[in-house]
Formats: sequence, structure tokens, C-alpha cells
Amino acid sequence: MAKSEGRYNPLGYEFWTSLEAGLFGLFFVQSLRFLLATLYSRVASASLVALYDPSTLSPLLPGVVAPGIVSRELTWLGVIIGVPLLALVIGRIRFAFIGAAIALAVGRALLIVNDPVFTPTVAASIAVAGGLLYIALLVRNRLRAFPAFFILGFGIDQLFRAYGNTLDPSWSSNYLNIQIGLSVVGVLLCLLTTIPNWQKSTGRESTNDPQRGLLTIWGGLGLGALLFLQITLLALPNTIAGRADADYTLFVPLVLVATLLPLIPLVRRLARRFIIPFESGTRGWVWLVLIVLFLIVGIRLPVIEIRLPGAANAVGNFPIGAIALVIAQGLIGLVWWFIAEPQGERRWNLTGLWLMVAVLVGAVLLVGDLYTYEYAFVRNFAPPLDALNSLVPPLLRGFRGMGLGLVLIAAFLTLMPMVLSSQRVPWSAAGGRLASFALTVFVVGCALMAAYFARPPLIQPVLNVSELRIGTYNIHNGYSEFFAYDLENLVQTIKVSGVDVVMLQAVDAGRWTSYGVDQTLWLARRLGMDRRFFPTTEGLHGLAVLSKVPIVFDDGVIVPGVDRDTGLQRVQIRPDESALTLYNTSLGFLLQGSSVEEQESNQRDQLSVILGTIERHITQDYGGQLGRAILGGTFNNVPDSPLLQTLAKTGFIDPFAGSNLELTATLKRVDRSARFDYLWVWRLGLTPISSNVMDMPTEASDHRLAFVAVQIRQ
Repeated sequence: MAKSEGRYNPLGYEFWTSLEAGLFGLFFVQSLRFLLATLYSRVASASLVALYDPSTLSPLLPGVVAPGIVSRELTWLGVIIGVPLLALVIGRIRFAFIGAAIALAVGRALLIVNDPVFTPTVAASIAVAGGLLYIALLVRNRLRAFPAFFILGFGIDQLFRAYGNTLDPSWSSNYLNIQIGLSVVGVLLCLLTTIPNWQKSTGRESTNDPQRGLLTIWGGLGLGALLFLQITLLALPNTIAGRADADYTLFVPLVLVATLLPLIPLVRRLARRFIIPFESGTRGWVWLVLIVLFLIVGIRLPVIEIRLPGAANAVGNFPIGAIALVIAQGLIGLVWWFIAEPQGERRWNLTGLWLMVAVLVGAVLLVGDLYTYEYAFVRNFAPPLDALNSLVPPLLRGFRGMGLGLVLIAAFLTLMPMVLSSQRVPWSAAGGRLASFALTVFVVGCALMAAYFARPPLIQPVLNVSELRIGTYNIHNGYSEFFAYDLENLVQTIKVSGVDVVMLQAVDAGRWTSYGVDQTLWLARRLGMDRRFFPTTEGLHGLAVLSKVPIVFDDGVIVPGVDRDTGLQRVQIRPDESALTLYNTSLGFLLQGSSVEEQESNQRDQLSVILGTIERHITQDYGGQLGRAILGGTFNNVPDSPLLQTLAKTGFIDPFAGSNLELTATLKRVDRSARFDYLWVWRLGLTPISSNVMDMPTEASDHRLAFVAVQIRQ
């Protein structure tokens, strides 16, 4: 075994413990991402089910889950998430590593099995609980492997997601045998690193051992905040691309390099040389200011225009925002070395307790992030909780527009361990040029693999056809009415419809509630279509267009709303020598419990903005003639409403007008159906041939796909 001090042995004890930690870090990250999104969907489903008479709901409906089952799952989660507290009792027993490793490895495998007893939610909870105990033991007994747990975990997770076009393929049943093999390898590694050494921990602990560490309360706060930043933003290339309006394919390898770079000893030594000249009390603040600066630029300044001297127009855009976020990821990755610290003399080791603080901090930040998107759905409490209506609902609605604020709060908490550790700069590392070279090769190899996996597929364009099928589909963030997540079902619906172009509403580009998936990108690559995404909320939720016809231009405008801001996306396709303009939108909701008059007034105001924008395009861009155009999307109102009658008086016509309302209903729920989604064809440019609404046996959304076939040329 290689000692902590002295000459570094690249294949010694620290190498194997870091390798083991990285593998279990991957299991933990995958399980944690799955658990968070699954809890969101299960709680949302149970909340809906509770509103219905159980006899009216078929258990075969995708996503339906009894509130009692979810309540038991949450209770089970609350109990086993407290497992890290065991580290206060068994932390000195090195043999405890094996139990934590088995729980994490077995839970990760059971997550795929979908056993009736160990449901995916329960299995993921077991894996996360085992992971938290493993982290507590890692800090206490193998401090130097602690950063590798998270850096390798999030880094390799990015490789998986690049291979799966942002959807983790390791959650599929096809991956079960591989996961079982990896789980067995992980446990064997733990046995290899634990059993030969565990007897040395039965005596009095040496407080001078650099492998002995602890987590302080500030370390717990920092760990929870740093995990939040990794899960919601910095460790997902598609999230960075969405927030900063950048190209996903380009930034997949860049984000992976930024994530893994701190592992290289030379990089840490260079960081140490940079920070050491500053006074000890200011080093953490300097690092905090740098990270905050890059986060603000990354989120608030997506691109800058590049202009040549004397040129009237910009010749291109530079993705400064995405680059700033990549740099922020690299800088914040070095903070893992400050989260935990050496044991020292006469200090109580309460790592397990402060790890629970990390869980609570992360949970609070995630709830805040949830309501930066879903503030419009907050409703007042019914009795006996109505006394909270003056406090809680306004607080949750107040998260509107707070995305950057939450990120900065998390950054501040993340850097507190470094700010308070003024005398310690733990970036010096064992290992010379050989170790740096080997790890550099590893990082470059991972980046090349990620770039290969993320490369865009070839698209066979549809050109010079006599007619096109154009659809509109509200995909409900990838969830069914009762929050079953099934993107493959969306693919099959779009395929069966035969549409050449489809406008999508309620699309996520990387939110934790939708498993971190860029739904537009995933669907486009599965369908062999080009894509354009226009964000309306926090850069990760909005509108999209998928097209087999070449896309030549796209832009969009934000349309303010009382309940929720929406947008008008403009995409131009070129099926022949002339362009066809698509306008994609989604109006405000009509929700129970709120003033119908106020909500309809909001819709009228939004429609006025939309029609005014189109009129401006006609005047400024189209020489007074709109030409071939379609306005589609979710209008959240019925055909005979004053809102839709106003639109019918413009130059747009409704191909579904006069059709059977039951057959053309696009909103399909257990207790209601209505036509909420429309395709309006500009009467002077296109001729509708036929129209239809898909009625798939099992839908992945609570909306149906509607499409119209239009004649392009004689």
C-alpha cells in the first residue's frame, strides 16, 4: 500500500480508492438524478389522483399512483436518508465501507429491475442513502478520494448522457446486465481497498493522518449548494447550451473537460500558484468573485455579435455565455477540495450530521428552482391549512424570475468553506509529470468520446413536394396526464402522424424535473429531424419546432403574461424556392380557483401582442405580404370563445372549423376534453387539404397531436 506521504505510487492505495470512489460516485449521481425527477412525478401524480373518485380511474392509466403509496415512499425516503447519521457511530469501523458500498451498488441495480416491492423509487432511495453513508465514511477515512467521488461521478455521467442524446441510457432495462457487472466490480474494489486495512482502524484514530477528514456545518452547506449547481446547471452540457443559447454539440466535450480538469495534479498546482499571492483572508473571496462573475455573464449575456470594421451588420455571434459557464464549472470543480477538511486536533467529527444539512440545503434550493418555472400553478391551501395562504403561496409565486438569484445564492454557500479556510490551500497534490500526463490523456480521451457520441446525425431533407403535413403538439414536459414520463411514446405518436414539421409547446431543455433531458434534441435525433428551440422561462422551458424540411431562419419574442410569460417563435422553412413561415405559441392558462375574467383578459393581451408582432413582420420583413404562413400552438380556449373568434376575423383560417368537437378535441383528460390546440393557415398563401387529430391508444401527453396537410404547389 502506498502511504499518503512520500513518493506517489500511481497504482497504489490512493489510486484504487479514487477509482472505487469514482465508480460509486457515478452510481450515486445517476441514482440521485433519477430519484429527484421520479419523486416530482410521483408526488404530482398522487396530488391529481387525490382529486378524483378512485372508482373513476383505471389503474392502467400511465402514471396513476395511489396517494397512500407515495406517502409510504416518502416516509421510507425520510427514514433511509437519515442513514448517514450512522457514521457518527460506525465511522471508525473501516469495514462499514462494505455495507455502504453494497447498499449503493444493489440499489443502483434494482433501480432498473422495476420489482413490485423494490419499486424504482425505493431502489433509488436505497442507492442514494447508501451513497450518503459512503460519502460520510469517505470523508472520515479516505479524505483524498472525496473529490474523485463527485468529479468522476458527474464526468462519466456526462459521457452516458452524450451517448443517449441527453437521456441517461443506463436507466433502461437493456442496461441491467452491464449495471450488475459494474455493481459487482464496485463491491470487489471496496473489498480490495477495505479488508486488508480495516483492522488498523480498530484502535485510536490518528488526528495527524491526512486521510482522516471531517465535514463542518459550512462544509455541509457548501456540499448541498454545490450539488444543486451541478444537478441543475453546470454538469449538464445541454443545460449550459440552453441557458446560454449555444450549440450543444460543441459544448459537450468542453463541459466534460472543465468537469474533469481539476483531477490533474498540474492543474491544481497552477491554481495554487495563482491564489497563493493573495492574502490568506481574501483568497476565498477572490475565487467567489470570479465564479459569480462568470455565472452572471453566462446566464445574462448569452452571445455577443461579431462585427467587421466598416460592416453594417454582424457577421456572427460569439457564445460568450456558454464559455463563461464552462469556465465557472472548471473553477467550481476545484472547490471540492475545500468542502471537507483534515480532522485536526480535538475536534468533534459530526460529518454524518452535517451531511444531513447538505441534503436539506440541496432540497430547499431544488424546491426554489422548481417554482422559478411553476410559480403559475401555485394555489391556495384548503382548510385546515388555509391559515398559510397569506404566507406560503405568495412566497412560492415570488420565485418567478429568481433563477439567477438562486444560482448566485448557491455559489455563495458553495464558496463559504473556501472563504473560511484562509490558511489552507489543499491544491498541492502527490504525483509528478507522469500522473499529470496520464490523467491528461484520460481527460482528452473522455472528451473525444463525448464529442463522438454527441455528433449530430445526418438528416434526409424533404424538398420539392406537392404537400406538407404540419402539426402542433403540446408535450406537457414529456409527461402524461398523471405524470408518466415516456419520450418514446412521443416519438411513436409523431411518426404515426406522418408530419413533416411539428410545432411543440411545453418543452424542457434540461430541467431536473424532466430527468435533465433536452427533449427537443432527443426527439429530433430519434426522428431524424432538424430542430429549433425558443426558451420562454429561465432558458430551459419553452417552444420548439422539429422539421424534415430545411430550416433557414428562426427567432422569437417573449410575450408577457400575468400568470406566466410565454413567447412567439418564428421559424422559416424552405420546401422549395420560397420560404414558409411558422409561428408557434402558447397562451396563458385557464385554471380553476382563479378569476376567469382576469385569465381571459391575459389571453387577449397576449394574442394582441402576437398579432401585433406578425403585423410588424409583414410590414418590415415581408414587404406588406405575409405569403405562406401558419400560426399554431396551444391557445388554451375553446373555438367559440371571443378570443378565438377574434383570431378568425384576421387573415388566418381554421381548417378544423365546423368539425366534430369531440373528434377534434386536443386536450384529453379523464374528466374533460376540449379543443385547445390550433393550426391557423394564412388564407392568401396556403390551401388546406385535410386535417386530423391523432388519437393514439396510450398518449405520452395530456394533449393530442393535431395536423393539417397543406398544398405547397400544383
